[in-house]
Amino acid sequence: MIELYQSQRAMRSMRKAAMQRGVVAVLDVGTSKIACLVLKFDGDDRVAEVEGISSLAGQSGFRVIGAASTRSRGVRYGEISAMQETERAIRTAVQAAQKMAQVRVDHVIACFSGAEPRSYGLDGRVELEDNVVSEQDVARVLAHCDVPDYGQGREVLHAHPVNFSLDHRSGLSDPRGQMGNELTCDMHMLTVDATVVANVAHCVKRCDLELAGVANSAYVSGLSALVEDEQELGAACIDMGGGSTSVSIFMKKHMIYADSVRMGGDHVTGDISMGLQVPTTTAERIKTLHGGVHATGMDDREMIEIGGDTGDWEHDRRTVSRAELIGIIRPRVEEILEETRTRLDAAGFEHLPSQKIVLTGGASQIPGLDTLASRILGQQVRLGRPMRVHGLPQATTGPAFSSSVGMCLFATRPQDECWDFDLPVERQSNRTIRKAVRWFKANW
Repeated sequence: MIELYQSQRAMRSMRKAAMQRGVVAVLDVGTSKIACLVLKFDGDDRVAEVEGISSLAGQSGFRVIGAASTRSRGVRYGEISAMQETERAIRTAVQAAQKMAQVRVDHVIACFSGAEPRSYGLDGRVELEDNVVSEQDVARVLAHCDVPDYGQGREVLHAHPVNFSLDHRSGLSDPRGQMGNELTCDMHMLTVDATVVANVAHCVKRCDLELAGVANSAYVSGLSALVEDEQELGAACIDMGGGSTSVSIFMKKHMIYADSVRMGGDHVTGDISMGLQVPTTTAERIKTLHGGVHATGMDDREMIEIGGDTGDWEHDRRTVSRAELIGIIRPRVEEILEETRTRLDAAGFEHLPSQKIVLTGGASQIPGLDTLASRILGQQVRLGRPMRVHGLPQATTGPAFSSSVGMCLFATRPQDECWDFDLPVERQSNRTIRKAVRWFKANW
């Protein structure tokens, strides 16, 4: 396990250095937009690095002093497809945020969706040497977690210890200092396509910036859109972006599963564009102003002017009823939600004690989506907005910025990940794969 985490540890130390200097930027590399927030730590509010495992930290200790977003270019399904175009978009967003903050930024922490995330549930077990759990004992049990053979071309992005057991007592969030004989740990590990991470890192480097951390957007969206009770009792966060829909499940304040669906709001826009024979920009405007998923009798009579500037008078004066527009939008939204349900079923979501589902992301703003989602997903569904953080401009408080705000929390709070500990070199080499989420069926 040691060799897996060298790059993560290097980025972690870089992040600490940036926070000590007082400024760090977070970057959300999305399919429809690229957003940048500049965070400042100053005076007594500077975030103190807490060693090891801790509960969720709040948003104290930092404030947003710069924010900007720009239309994304060169990104498909949450993955970079045209390096130069994405580099240009990142430079635009970062420079605009720097200008607002009136400070230069050298380090950024980036998040992205897509990259084919795969979740694994691991466990480890060690005997205690002097009957009191120490920092070294926690590091040893993490090192003894059985790492599956996750294949070539994959990289570990997150590794969260989600549950500790001491002898027969389970559900411990921090076992240090407690008495016992045998320590057990359940860990959630998320792997992604290594090429996608390498492309993000290379693109950031081309922008003359240092990458001080990477995160999966499914994880950071859950951090910002789920309230504390939902994270504790069990809930799923569905972040509906432009090119992909990220799914994450939280339990006991930790992410225990993540996946993504390679469809999002841009696919709805594409369907409107083809169905009405209009440019994508026009289709996006029509979707934003008149979109929906539930048609009523009134929608047959509500006519929408499509508009256009082709020069063909008849073509540019066309109208379409709102019911027809909903007839184009609804099948694609249903398909996205059905795919999402498949991911939740594969994770064993029905075994959680609480089964709340929170919809967030830009595409979640289609009117009536929460009602349709509760019918397809069969659970309690609500629309989620990111939590408020100090200094956040009003323009960046909507659902489309959940992952951006979540990145602020990811950047500034203790990470609670495996590489926060100095893992011992010796470890057992039992490479067994276990299904994600299986551990909590026995524990809760």
